[in-house]
Amino acid sequence: MFKFHDVEQNTDQWFDLRAGKLTSSKLPTIMANLGKAFGEPAKKYAANIAIEQITGERIPSDYSNAHMDRGHEQEPLACKLYEESTFTDVTNGGFFGSDFIGCSPDGLVMDYGAIEIKSVIPAVHFATVKRQKLDPAYRWQCIGNLKFTGRNWLDFISYCADYPVGKQLFIHRIHVKDLVEEFKMIDTRIAEFKKLVDECKIYILES
Repeated sequence: MFKFHDVEQNTDQWFDLRAGKLTSSKLPTIMANLGKAFGEPAKKYAANIAIEQITGERIPSDYSNAHMDRGHEQEPLACKLYEESTFTDVTNGGFFGSDFIGCSPDGLVMDYGAIEIKSVIPAVHFATVKRQKLDPAYRWQCIGNLKFTGRNWLDFISYCADYPVGKQLFIHRIHVKDLVEEFKMIDTRIAEFKKLVDECKIYILES
C-alpha cells in the first residue's frame, strides 16, 4: 500500500521520505536493458539504496544543472497555465510511499488525476509536439507515477517558455486502462531490482 504524505518537494522532509526507496524518477534507470542484466547506473543506484536502508540516513546529493534549475523556476508557471487551459485546480503532489517504492507527481487533479511537468528547451519541446506523445525519456517515470499513485490518468506536460504565446504548453494524457502490460513489466523489474538491493546489503554488511 502507498501512503500519501502532503509535503513539499525538495524539502528535508521530502528527501527523508525518499531515503532507502526506489523512486519513479529513477525508473528509467532500472527499466533500461529490460529483460537483461542491470547496467552500471542501476547497480550504483542499488548500492546507494542499500546503504540508505542500512544506515537509515539519506545520501545527500548537491547535483544540479541548468535544466533542473529551469524546471524548478518555471514549473509553477507551467502549472498555472495548465490550470487555465484545462479549467482545473492542481493540488500538491506530495509523496506517495510504500516500504520500498516512492513517487512524487508534480500535482494532483481532483481525486483521479495527476500531472508531471517538464520545462524544456525549444528543440525538445518541438520534438515532443511533433511526436504528439510524451517524451520517451520520461515515459517510465510517468507510468510509474500513475501506477504508484493509484490515479486513473496522468497528464504529461511539456512547457517551453521560449515558444510563442499560446504554444508553450503541450499536454498528453495516459490512462491506467492502456498500461496493463507496462505495469506488469514494472512489477517484474522491481522484483529483480529489490533482489539486487538485498544482495548489495549482504555484501556491505559481510565484507
